[in-house]
Amino acid sequence: MNAIPVHLSTSSVYPENAAYAFDLAERLGYDGVEIMVWTDPVTQEAGALRALADLHHLEIGAIHAPTLLLAQRLWGWEPWVKIERALDLAAEVGAGCVVVHPPFRWQRGYAEGFVEGVAERQARWGVKIAVENMFPWRSGVNAMQAYLPGPDPRDFPYGDVTLDISHAATAGTDALELARDLGDRVSHLHLGDSFGSFKDEHLVPGRGNQKCAEVLEHLVQTGFEGVVSVEVGTRRMKREAREQALAESLAFGREHLGQHDSPGAAPRTS
Repeated sequence: MNAIPVHLSTSSVYPENAAYAFDLAERLGYDGVEIMVWTDPVTQEAGALRALADLHHLEIGAIHAPTLLLAQRLWGWEPWVKIERALDLAAEVGAGCVVVHPPFRWQRGYAEGFVEGVAERQARWGVKIAVENMFPWRSGVNAMQAYLPGPDPRDFPYGDVTLDISHAATAGTDALELARDLGDRVSHLHLGDSFGSFKDEHLVPGRGNQKCAEVLEHLVQTGFEGVVSVEVGTRRMKREAREQALAESLAFGREHLGQHDSPGAAPRTS
């Protein structure tokens, strides 16, 4: 069985840019990079991304479409156009999947045909569209269902899912149970920890209380063929602390994927 690759999401180095993410991923020993499409123009340009991947000898495992709340204006206002452009980008850089969030509840026209639209576009492009598990928006005891048709992919017949451990914690869901319920529909994993706060924490794995290790071990046991992407929040960290956190995240992933002797487990210097 081939080793499960561990990639670095460019969101894990925000507000640094994609070029820094590729350089850091190579130095730390990651297998590749997941691209969060953002205002950094490099994240939107296939030629620039291919050049970075070639320069740093890394794969591009996934493209995260700009479906976040703060990226609503990127690539225009039409949601399907964003997904289609992300699919084009994935095809051009050889990424195995496009990660998308379910629609917001106020995007009703888009939401009503979302399940069918995902399946149709996945078939047309031949690239997996892995719909990510989300969570209710909470403030204290109050909660608002922000996503339609819903935040839990178990409720819908998506062929492919991105399982995000931090999102599961925020939703009050056991991530290992979610992985077991979804079975082989899990085609991509976002690795990040949490204490189950109503805030989406994306902590370094092992620094929270979620079943990160057990989820990774479950993937190995069930023959997972996708990519594990480290997606942790380092925005408030200084560069040295960020790099240590992302080295720690990679080491955690390698250990619990049974890759103790992988050459990628130790940071490289440049």
